[in-house]
Amino acid sequence: MKKEGHVITHVVPGSMAEELELLPGDLLLEINGNRIEDIFDYQYYMEDTYVELLVRKPDGEEWLLEVEKDEDEDLGVSFENGLMDEYRSCRNKCMFCFIDQMPPGMRETLYFKDDDSRLSFLQGNYITLTNMRDHDIDRIIAYHLAPINVSVHTMNQELRCRMLHNRFAGEALKKLEKLYEAGVEMNGQIVLCKGVNDRGELDATIQALGKFLPHMRSVSVVPVGLTKYREGLYPLEPLSLEDMEDTISRIERWQKVFYEKYGCHFVHASDEFYLMTGKGLPEEERYDGYLQLENGVGMMRLLEEEVRETLSEISGEETGWFSEARTISIATGQLAAPFIRELAHQVCGHFPGLSVLVYAIPNRFFGERITVSGLITGQDLMAGLSGKELGEKLLLPVNMFKSGEEVFLDDISLETVKSVLQIDVSVVQSSGWEFVNALTGAGKAGGPESRYRPYEGVNQ
Repeated sequence: MKKEGHVITHVVPGSMAEELELLPGDLLLEINGNRIEDIFDYQYYMEDTYVELLVRKPDGEEWLLEVEKDEDEDLGVSFENGLMDEYRSCRNKCMFCFIDQMPPGMRETLYFKDDDSRLSFLQGNYITLTNMRDHDIDRIIAYHLAPINVSVHTMNQELRCRMLHNRFAGEALKKLEKLYEAGVEMNGQIVLCKGVNDRGELDATIQALGKFLPHMRSVSVVPVGLTKYREGLYPLEPLSLEDMEDTISRIERWQKVFYEKYGCHFVHASDEFYLMTGKGLPEEERYDGYLQLENGVGMMRLLEEEVRETLSEISGEETGWFSEARTISIATGQLAAPFIRELAHQVCGHFPGLSVLVYAIPNRFFGERITVSGLITGQDLMAGLSGKELGEKLLLPVNMFKSGEEVFLDDISLETVKSVLQIDVSVVQSSGWEFVNALTGAGKAGGPESRYRPYEGVNQ
């Protein structure tokens, strides 16, 4: 049974809510006569310049408050969680699901499978559409929410049912039509599984998704991630070098087709394909403005471009003081290590006194097929760096850590790593200026503005 109202947990001092004498523990029931389902209802109705709030006090007394406000003026309250509703978990049993491949004993939140369309707008999560009702689609259209990120994987309905292990997964693709007809912006994702949705099936999926242009803005293709914990799961094989080269070739052929017809490249291979095969990254123009950075599409190219731009803006005065020998170390995943090593070499070319050691950390926790830095645990990091020369400082990429905290996936803290390795550690954000500045300390505070942005949902 749906709960009634939303408990206010915090009132901002000096806010409109404080003037209205709202307090933590009060229950927001309605805005303008409308029951509030979640944060999207709340934000939509609060955009009005005149609102009526129905609030129930802890003693059961109900207040009807009339408020005149600016269109963008906020009430100044927080609720039990940012969504103002329970999170919807995934009902699928995807053959490639990474959560099913995790070992026991990790923190509980890492096992939660979300498939909540609302988190697609708030956090950039990819959803399968199988957990959405017609009511959800209608609200997206009515509230002009965009973009929505969709885990497509295949446009073959029968195959999609098998891949997601859900007999309704194929039928759910019809929701794409309704979103397209309403002009809702979308991004698509394909997790590529060897012998399942690759090669000819990939071509068919890309062709079918192209019909949703221009509202489907981009499609990313990412290789399936396989850990060593796959007992009892679908017997997937890792993509071979030849498989990856074939995928790049197919995607680049489609890019030419879409660019000639629509002026955009539309479909993109994630950075792993290029790093694993040793092929050069696509030029910046082919990423169409980096629409899927959070999905690993173009992050390496953008980082390289920003490092180059930063180095070109550093003056001789800024490099001149850097005359004493200095050694810095960097730890990263095995996939990116050669690329990071080359970027560090470029920086050292501007700073002759600088020496940079780049260490590729083997992933023993999940298995050595997992080569990305974002899945390196604290225990693997310490084991991989034990006995190594680390210089005066160790740099770690921010994606190694739990969002907003200095804690690794295995709950080992950054402080523990510092203590065990006996080294000063700096966490480096995802921009070229941050990379150069962390190595050298050169440049002005703040640095040039990065083109990389963490995902922010858009309500147009």
